[in-house]
Amino acid sequence: MELALQNLISPVVLCFVLGALARWVKSDFELPDAVYQSLSIYLLLAIGLKGGVAVSQTPITELLAPAAITLLLGAITPLSAYLVMRKFGKLSQTDSAATAAHYGSVSAVTFLAAIEATKISGLATEGYLAALVALLEIPGIIIGLVLARGKGSGSLGTAVHDVLAGKSIFLLIGGLVIGTVCGEAKVDGVAPFFIDPFKGVLCLFLLELGTVAAGRMRDMTSAGWRLIFLGCAIPVVHGSLGTAAGIMVGMSPGGASVLGAMVGSASYIAAPAAVRIALPEASPGIYLTLALGITFPFNLLLGIPLYMRVAEYLTQL
Repeated sequence: MELALQNLISPVVLCFVLGALARWVKSDFELPDAVYQSLSIYLLLAIGLKGGVAVSQTPITELLAPAAITLLLGAITPLSAYLVMRKFGKLSQTDSAATAAHYGSVSAVTFLAAIEATKISGLATEGYLAALVALLEIPGIIIGLVLARGKGSGSLGTAVHDVLAGKSIFLLIGGLVIGTVCGEAKVDGVAPFFIDPFKGVLCLFLLELGTVAAGRMRDMTSAGWRLIFLGCAIPVVHGSLGTAAGIMVGMSPGGASVLGAMVGSASYIAAPAAVRIALPEASPGIYLTLALGITFPFNLLLGIPLYMRVAEYLTQL
C-alpha cells in the first residue's frame, strides 16, 4: 500500500490525474495538437539518446540475455492476449488480433512512468532498458497482424513498413544509434536540452494524455464488463511474467519491474497506426479504449507498484 501511495504522489502521475480531472469537469484546457506532437517527438528521441549512451557503456554480453528474453516476451504476449480476447472476451478474430497487437507492443509513456516510480522508491535500473523498448515495440504488432491474415482488407506489408518507419520506432532507434555512436561525452553537449528538462516535458505530455484517457474511459460502459476485467487482468499477468523473466536473466529488481511494466503495457501510438492500415475493419472503440482508457491508467496507478512488489518478492526467494 505504501509503495502504491509513493507512486501516486509524484508529479508524473498527478499531472495525468489533473488532465483527467480537466476533462471530467469540462475545463477548456486543451494542449494544441502541434505541441502534443512536438512533445512526443522530444520524448522518443530523448529516450533513444539516453538508452544509446547506456548501450555504449554496457558490454554486449550483458545485453544478450535481456534482449533475447524481451523478444521472446514480445512473441508470447500477443498470442496470449489474442487467445484470451477470443475465448473470454468473445471478440471476433479481427478485433482479437487488433487488440493483441496493442498488448504485444509497448507503451513508451508507461516505461517512463515506471522509471520515475523506481527512482522515487530508490531502486536502481539498467540504462539499456530504452533499447529493450525498441525491441519490444515491433514483434507484437507484426504477430497481431499475422493472426488476422485473411480477415483484414489492408496490406500487411504496408502496415509493417509503417511500424518500422513510423515515428516511434524511427526516433527510438535513431536516438539509440546516435547515443551509442557518440557516447556520453558528446551527448553531454545536448544534455541541457534533452536530459535536464526531460521530467518537465513528461509531465506536460501526461497532462494531455490524462484528458485523452478520460475521454476514452467514457467508452468503458459500452466495452462491457468482460473487456474491462481483461483490460486490468492482462497487464497483471503479462507484467508479472515480464518481471519474473527480468529477475531470471539477472536484472536488478528495479530493472525487472520496469521490464514488467513494459511487457504489461499496451501501445497506443505505434500499434493503432499499423492496425488502422492493415485491419480497417477492427473497432477502435475496443482496442483504443482497452489500451488507453483501461490498461494505461491501471498500470500508472496500480500496475507499476505491483511489478515492483513482485520483483522485490522474487529477489528475496
